[in-house]
Amino acid sequence: MYTEPIFLKPVFKERIWGGSKLNEMFGYDIPHYKTGEAWVISAHQNGPSLIENGPLRGMTLRQAWKAHPELFGKGTSDNIGDFPLLVKILDANDNLSVQVHPDDLYARNIEGESYGKTECWYVLDCEPGAEIIFGHYAKSADEFIDMVKKGQWDVLLKKVKVNKGDFFYVPSGKIHAIGKGIVILETQQSSDITYRVFDYDRVVASGNSRELHLDKALDVVTFPDDEAILHQQEKQMADMSSTQLIKEKYFTVYSWQLSGNVNTPLKKGYLLISVINGDGEIVVGEKSYSIRKGNHFIVPATIDGYTLYGDMDLIVSHE
Repeated sequence: MYTEPIFLKPVFKERIWGGSKLNEMFGYDIPHYKTGEAWVISAHQNGPSLIENGPLRGMTLRQAWKAHPELFGKGTSDNIGDFPLLVKILDANDNLSVQVHPDDLYARNIEGESYGKTECWYVLDCEPGAEIIFGHYAKSADEFIDMVKKGQWDVLLKKVKVNKGDFFYVPSGKIHAIGKGIVILETQQSSDITYRVFDYDRVVASGNSRELHLDKALDVVTFPDDEAILHQQEKQMADMSSTQLIKEKYFTVYSWQLSGNVNTPLKKGYLLISVINGDGEIVVGEKSYSIRKGNHFIVPATIDGYTLYGDMDLIVSHE
């Protein structure tokens, strides 16, 4: 029986809009001054996390998912497909492109990928006045195309100011963009499909503009824009406050604030856990594992009970 939390090493991605806050905030040894993303819990082929401890040390999460389905509450005879979730931290040192993602059906039929991309954001930090693009005002595809052709971005795009601790649900089909000066933790389907609609006329090192994907974007954009209503639930568990930020088809996400200890928090098969502030420990049986801000790990389904100690904030998710 596997009775250890599975600690994971982030995979870093250079981005034209990236910066250095992943080092400044979390102490990560980033490879470039424009590091935009840390894929912190990932089994995606474009950046699988490496397991850092225990018998599976040196194996990727992608490999462990296939070789040890019992860790994730799956049977050896189950057709488990690909690992369903991907957790990232993004440093938007500049505006991200205005973009949209497809749903599962479109991703499978057009891109040959297992999953579309529905995601959600927890704002870890932001500069004063920072804002996101979150939806559009077009009532139809024709109106959308007309505004795009005329460059009426200020008329077309909805903008929302953000604060630290804000949470946003971004379903497939939702036009969106993270704005300059925002650091978020993103929980999403395990997909790397993005259709750019507008990129501020930026150019890459070659001097060329980045590719846009207007035709595919129009295939998947929701008309009219839909505003999801979140029904968040709070619960006190010993010394921990738990807020269910969202529960939907692809994932359930919680914010935990711990000051003291709690025995066996909410457990649904396996849990993905990110420490976003503070430090403490997780105790399984007679073994204790130190955890601190910037750590990311999985509590496998083979662990029946555990205790958390410390003063820390965590973002937790499960499928």
